[in-house]
Amino acid sequence: MHIGHLEQSLGTTVISKKSLSGGDIANALKVKTHKGDFFVKWADFQNAKALFEQGLQKLHDSKSIKVPKIIGNFSFGHISYLILEFINTRTAVADEMELFGRQLALLHRSTITNTFGFEADNFIGKLSQVNSFDDNWSSFYVKRRLDAQLELAVSRGLLSKTQKPSCERMAQVCQDLIGNIDASLLHGDLWNGNFLISTKGEPYLIDPAVYYGHNEVDLAMSKLFGGFSSTFYEAYHEIIPAHHNQIELVDIYQLYYLLAHLNLFGPSYRQSVLYVLKRYFL
Repeated sequence: MHIGHLEQSLGTTVISKKSLSGGDIANALKVKTHKGDFFVKWADFQNAKALFEQGLQKLHDSKSIKVPKIIGNFSFGHISYLILEFINTRTAVADEMELFGRQLALLHRSTITNTFGFEADNFIGKLSQVNSFDDNWSSFYVKRRLDAQLELAVSRGLLSKTQKPSCERMAQVCQDLIGNIDASLLHGDLWNGNFLISTKGEPYLIDPAVYYGHNEVDLAMSKLFGGFSSTFYEAYHEIIPAHHNQIELVDIYQLYYLLAHLNLFGPSYRQSVLYVLKRYFL
């Protein structure tokens, strides 16, 4: 990370910097300056700058839930870096998770479109996420999400061709389980590491992979690595009731993220992927 270029971007002198943990694909710093503290995320892989532009502004524009203020998205040589306001955080208490649940539901209800996708492609981790619009959710989810990751897994030798269901089979199962649903603006990668509770008790979303899809996708992802508190889900469902097939949809929607993890991190996710494929599609 080039401190001189960072100082130029901030318009002030860097007093100190501290590495932060938590990210799998980028580096993070807390930077102290005469203008205050900032959060800097940087990486040196191809498309990093585009990845950093994934949708914080779109979430902000929904006026439903806070995101850190965007200072700027910059590049210097082969390094790209995003500068945000620094949010001082604390461990959430019950009423703050309740507020988070309500605000996420408001985000999901803020959508004014009923087509699925997004105006630009983006990323899930380092993997490209195609967002071409489709009027049918099951068709979008199968073609743009499941089949894309399955094709990649087969090409990398992580799954065999016989372990890849047909699009027709997957679309029919999804349509039967899901039915017709309204589009919601999704965070797109909502796990425990992608929200913050500030020291003022305010929920913030970070590191989104936004698009318009089924609200249950965000809920399914939130449950993949242990889940959030019961107060979060109870508050959410006071505004948006659970889908009548929510238990099955947790599996169906987690499959996309399991496939992404398989393609990003390797065979340790293979058995989890195969369990869902065999249960619903093979």
